Amino acid sequence: MFLFLIGVPDISFRVWLSSCIKSLSLAVLFMTEANASLNCPLNTETQNLTCVQEFHFVGFSEDPALQSLLFGLFLYMYLVTVLGNLLIMLLIISDTHLHTPMYFFLCNLSLADMGFTSTMVPKMIVDIHTHSTVISYVGCLTQMSLFIIFGCMDDLILTVMAYDRFVAICHPLHYQVIMNPHRCAFLVSVSFVASLFDSLLHNLILLPVTCFKAVEISNFFCDPSKLLNLTCDNTINHDIVMYLIGIVFGFFPISGILFSYYKIVSSILRVPSPDGKYKAFSTCGSHLLVVCLFYGSSLGVYLSASFSTSSRESAVASLMYTLVTPMLNPFIYSLRNRDIKRALQRTLNRIS
Repeated sequence: MFLFLIGVPDISFRVWLSSCIKSLSLAVLFMTEANASLNCPLNTETQNLTCVQEFHFVGFSEDPALQSLLFGLFLYMYLVTVLGNLLIMLLIISDTHLHTPMYFFLCNLSLADMGFTSTMVPKMIVDIHTHSTVISYVGCLTQMSLFIIFGCMDDLILTVMAYDRFVAICHPLHYQVIMNPHRCAFLVSVSFVASLFDSLLHNLILLPVTCFKAVEISNFFCDPSKLLNLTCDNTINHDIVMYLIGIVFGFFPISGILFSYYKIVSSILRVPSPDGKYKAFSTCGSHLLVVCLFYGSSLGVYLSASFSTSSRESAVASLMYTLVTPMLNPFIYSLRNRDIKRALQRTLNRIS
């Protein structure tokens, strides 16, 4: 699933990639079988508690005319997202000028963005077309697992990219030594393993749960926080675990990014010439814009969920980081990056 090792010549890492793919497949298979085995028997009900075989999403609109418009809009945005990120990946793979650590991480970020969007949006598009809001219990937890894996990969790779820019600007003479292919592969591997661990941790919380307070999820996909709010178990333990997860996968990455840019800005301010300052900052401008877009949209969704009582408004806000942000990332990196533009031009010249 993850093309971690593009541009990494060591054959042992490629063997490791194969084992990672097999491990991910086995993990998803394990979670699916476990989910199926924990389904509640039919006709088992108590007051205010429901043993579910399926969940229901919140629809964006019940107006048939508006649904047709939303179907076309979301399908167009999804195709742009997939094709844009796929183009970035193909350019980086095919052009040897882009076989550098920065573009290696960008390639993995595009792959994570594409997987992140593909986990939720195709199901949403099909639901709009078929006027259905139903997802099975197994399908919901599987979607949640993939959502967490790709979402955490986005988060952690953005942090790794900030570290890469920190090394490039603050330690330029040692950049090639520090960011060698083995270390780049190691950083992406750690990001993947941590994302897989986060997904498994959420599943360990939800797998023992058989009864839920309701079957309607106030979003258009299986949002982990919404699912946890529906459980009937002790929410205090769940809250403690979720806070710990938030610290590890939220506070630490953001702190790492802020520290990296603090050092970057301090180093740039010591550059005497304005041209040197502009050149140094331009190498991390696109990444900084993507970071602001990713965390800004996530923060906006959190605030919207906290202050809004409408489930539909919360679902609309979630579109920002699940569809809009991954769609804009390829444009940010292609329009602001001369290397990508030159690689595209070289590719078009070879084709013509």
